[in-house]
Amino acid sequence: MGFQRASGVLLHPTSLPSPHGIGDLGASAYAFVDFLERSGQRLWQILPLGPTGYEHSPYTMNFSAFAGNPLMISLEQLAQEGLLNRDELVPLTDANPEQVDFDRVIPHKFEFLKRAFDRFQTSRNTDQQAEFEQFCQQQSWWLDDFVLFMALLDANGGKPWSQWEPAIARRDPAALQAQSEKLAENIQFQQFLQFKFFEQWSRLRAYANQRNIQIIGDVSIYVCHNSSDVWANPELFKLDPQTLEPAYIAGVPPDYFSETGQLWGNPVYEWERSQQTQFDWWIKRFKATLLYVDLVRVDHFRGFEAYWQVRAGEPTAINGEWVKAPGQEFFETLQERLGSLPILAEDLGIITPEVEELRDRFHFPGMRILMFAFDGSDSIHLPHHYIQNCIVYSGTHDNDTAIGWWEKASSTEKNRLADYLGYASADDIHDINWVLIRVALASVANSAILPLQDLLGLDGRARMNDPSKIPGNWRWRYTNSDLLTNELSQQLHHLTQLYSRV
Repeated sequence: MGFQRASGVLLHPTSLPSPHGIGDLGASAYAFVDFLERSGQRLWQILPLGPTGYEHSPYTMNFSAFAGNPLMISLEQLAQEGLLNRDELVPLTDANPEQVDFDRVIPHKFEFLKRAFDRFQTSRNTDQQAEFEQFCQQQSWWLDDFVLFMALLDANGGKPWSQWEPAIARRDPAALQAQSEKLAENIQFQQFLQFKFFEQWSRLRAYANQRNIQIIGDVSIYVCHNSSDVWANPELFKLDPQTLEPAYIAGVPPDYFSETGQLWGNPVYEWERSQQTQFDWWIKRFKATLLYVDLVRVDHFRGFEAYWQVRAGEPTAINGEWVKAPGQEFFETLQERLGSLPILAEDLGIITPEVEELRDRFHFPGMRILMFAFDGSDSIHLPHHYIQNCIVYSGTHDNDTAIGWWEKASSTEKNRLADYLGYASADDIHDINWVLIRVALASVANSAILPLQDLLGLDGRARMNDPSKIPGNWRWRYTNSDLLTNELSQQLHHLTQLYSRV
């Protein structure tokens, strides 16, 4: 499908301000949508919405590719429904407003979520009860496995599913039935969390769509081994048949971000099995995503042409191998089932002519990153190489902020950028974030996406993710909706209009 000339902002909902230590789908989310509308923006890009585990990566540590993250549920909206009392909603005191402290946030929010569930169970609101039942029935094709998995995860003290009792790990029907009866209360709590998450998310998305703003969601190619997806569909992954642990794990070879490559820890796919099922699980996954977003960015798109697999136990990603994947057959099947594909391709990293051919065969726009453009080479990320059918970013969630990048940039990069843009020297460049924003908006790329950190002029302390390190990522938040000033809106709207993106 074609993409109109437009621009938007990259911000994950967990980065929104709130009194409970993590961004949610409440008032600040609506204030952000209002800011987008005032600023002439038509796109809001988010990261995957799923519930996260170890280190809370929304890409590699999700408990499900279908579920929503209950930490994003707005407690204030639950209070408006009468499921919580306003006077009991105590903020998370002494929380760092610029960082999510998951160790404190999780018990804080779940205390209130459990209270809301208890009141929901005894509520006489028959309309809500009927909507809950309808949600559980309509979503049972993924929800049943997920809620049982989460209840079992709790019952087993958080141990990964491959270490559970063998009959449960291997999904013996009688054992699963017994556990479903034993854990019925927790299972219904997990259903309630998903019901409320998607109810709140659907309202927010409708609010955005009514203001001519589309949501760009994200399908991360890999899923976490300790997830309901792998537990319920082990045949789709390369697992050791004895231990049920990954036999091979995903990653990328040495690249811009790391000299030893990236070792993500996710199991890789047994693509032949997916082909035998006409990619049924994958089609359900895209279909589910498109129920809740308007456009889909496919993370690590090159993995659909060939993927880097590393034998389990290797300390780094260096000793891996490229393995072919049936990308063309998959996207043809997806197109037959879903029709026009509103897909954007994350085509960064080691991109071969075969990957480009796969992307272009389906007319998927690729990505261009301005922070990659000025290393002194004739980079495809330099704006004069852009085509219309692409998306330009000043930087992504994996990059430093524009200011953080500039502070660390080499003299080669700084001088190249100055020369490229017509400055006498790099010393003449001020407000580098707005320089990159202007270049992105002025380019011929149909879509331009700007991280909120760059609009706010924040330094490297506001970086969302550094792929070269594991601990401490995915925690940045902005402190207050008041930062989204009318002056900022006017400045962004002016540039957006100047470059014909309104």
